[in-house]
Amino acid sequence: MTWETVIGLEVHVQLGTRSKMFCGCSTSFGDAPNTNVCPVCLGLPGALPVPNALAVRLAGRAALALGCTINGLSVFARKNYFYPDLPKGYQISQFDRPLSTGGRLAIESPERGAIEVGIERLHIEEDAGKLLHDRVPGKTAVDLNRAGVPLAEIVGGPDLRSPAEARAYLTALRQLLVYSEVSECSMEKGSLRVDANISLRPAGQEMLGTKTEIKNLNSFANVERALEAETARQRAVLDAGGKVEQVSLTFNAATGQVRPMRSKEASHDYRYFPDPDLPPLELDDAWIESVRAELPELPAARRQRFMARFGLSPYDAGVLTSERAIADYFEAVTESGVEPKTAANWVTGEGLTGFKESGGFAVSASRLAGLVALVQDGSVSHQAAKKVFAEMAQSSEDAGAVAARLGLVQVRDESVLSDWADEVIAAHPSEVARYRAGETKLMGFLTGQVMKRSQGRADPKGVQPVLARKLGAP
Repeated sequence: MTWETVIGLEVHVQLGTRSKMFCGCSTSFGDAPNTNVCPVCLGLPGALPVPNALAVRLAGRAALALGCTINGLSVFARKNYFYPDLPKGYQISQFDRPLSTGGRLAIESPERGAIEVGIERLHIEEDAGKLLHDRVPGKTAVDLNRAGVPLAEIVGGPDLRSPAEARAYLTALRQLLVYSEVSECSMEKGSLRVDANISLRPAGQEMLGTKTEIKNLNSFANVERALEAETARQRAVLDAGGKVEQVSLTFNAATGQVRPMRSKEASHDYRYFPDPDLPPLELDDAWIESVRAELPELPAARRQRFMARFGLSPYDAGVLTSERAIADYFEAVTESGVEPKTAANWVTGEGLTGFKESGGFAVSASRLAGLVALVQDGSVSHQAAKKVFAEMAQSSEDAGAVAARLGLVQVRDESVLSDWADEVIAAHPSEVARYRAGETKLMGFLTGQVMKRSQGRADPKGVQPVLARKLGAP
């Protein structure tokens, strides 16, 4: 039997606010356990929640970036379950009346090329606390700092057909959310987490198979690995004539295996009902349009514009638009007068090296443009310019001052070039004789020797004419 894999992802994204969803407690990461808590996020008697207006706005921005329709009226509901990291005994979420529905995200599938993944809904909810299994020997501790942190849950449709497609979807989704300044989407800090639903069905069949859910995956690589493991497990069960049970699973990154945690809950298990302390959320058209006006040019549109306006290849445009800061820097370099392809080469080369190390660009666009100008007028070789760039990242000097200080300004004085040429001719009589006998390719070797003797300071465009004159016609 040939089986088709069907995958849908639920992504929980921490919204980029400084305070929690329904109280004023800090969302700061890494603070001492149980220090960012109050009666509201602990669910103490008499404490009343108040929605965070910025969190609602950021969730709306994410919804519009994904092409969702924002509903004029949505309802906060209580999702009831009992777990040590949920002090209230319920989580405030949205159920039958979510913030938004019906979006799409275009991605590049490794197997199928350009596809679109449906977004079934994007709704707002609060996070739970965190269980710590490594703080107290033999016991589990609870840190409630995250309880009440604002989240947007993005429920993708069952449109993915492989673990690799799932990873491509997550990469595109993260890029969109970071571009839109909705969230920093740091999986290391827990601000982006993934639950993966997966089922198998006979190839060509429309009806979905029984799905399982892999919970709380904390890296894109682990999402792909976990889905590969669960695909293999379900296929083995079905090939043996068994039935897949609807369960929630956990993934062990060390062993690469999935294992059941509990039977999969259905919505009625949570006994949803509207939160009596929170009125329905009403958003009018003017509010929705004001949020839409905050959206930047999104990655796909920017990528197309870079190719059309600057003549860049799809690969270069993809790299340059991978993050908003990189794209902004590239455009600033071109606006400083650097030809687009040259700017792309510098930004994707030396620029990105520094960006990956520090998260920013230490050399401003205008200073980089000054360095490129030195290369183009022959004052500095391209190789020397890389050394100048590295030094510029550590100082505030302009390119010319750094090149002069490092002794990398190319020498064009013909008398100096002549002296170096004489020294090379004297040091390599055999090669000179062979050149004069007709081995013209040795001009490259002799030019290289002059560059070596000058420690890279000789202008290579000036070296060859001087050598040719001294060597005579071959």
